[in-house]
Amino acid sequence: MIQKKICMLGGFAVGKTSLVQRFVKGIFSDKYFTTVGVKIDKKVVKAGEQEINLILWDLHGDDDFQQVRMSYMRGASGYLLVVDGTRRESLYCARALQRRTEDAVGAVPFILLLNKADLKDEWELDLQEAQDFAGKDCPVIQTSAKTGQGVEEAFLMLAGKVLEE
Repeated sequence: MIQKKICMLGGFAVGKTSLVQRFVKGIFSDKYFTTVGVKIDKKVVKAGEQEINLILWDLHGDDDFQQVRMSYMRGASGYLLVVDGTRRESLYCARALQRRTEDAVGAVPFILLLNKADLKDEWELDLQEAQDFAGKDCPVIQTSAKTGQGVEEAFLMLAGKVLEE
């Protein structure tokens, strides 16, 4: 079976851990737990006819990208870049993370997740702004770890993209 390392990147409290928990275990918790360092989960999915074992690295969210985190990115086949729709500054953090990641590991596939779709009335960002940031070749998916909206779609789309590489 093919195994691929996928990293979750994004600023502090954008919902990376909640998205992984929704995808892997189908659960959501309102309790907030800070990730220290990295938390690793895995899930086997089917992309087309191919089964793929996704090794999910949920990296500590910080609005300043730490150099030590670059070692966590080594060997990554792709990543989900998570932005909190209710906090515009999380997009600026994502921009810095994306640049530094590309400098460190090259141009691996990624998808931008505009998270917290269940709180759309509180959003400071819109889909067009996120798409402008991501560029025309990068998908942007609106997600909600709370409701599950777009979560499975995002992980499966990225699995398909890393298989194409």
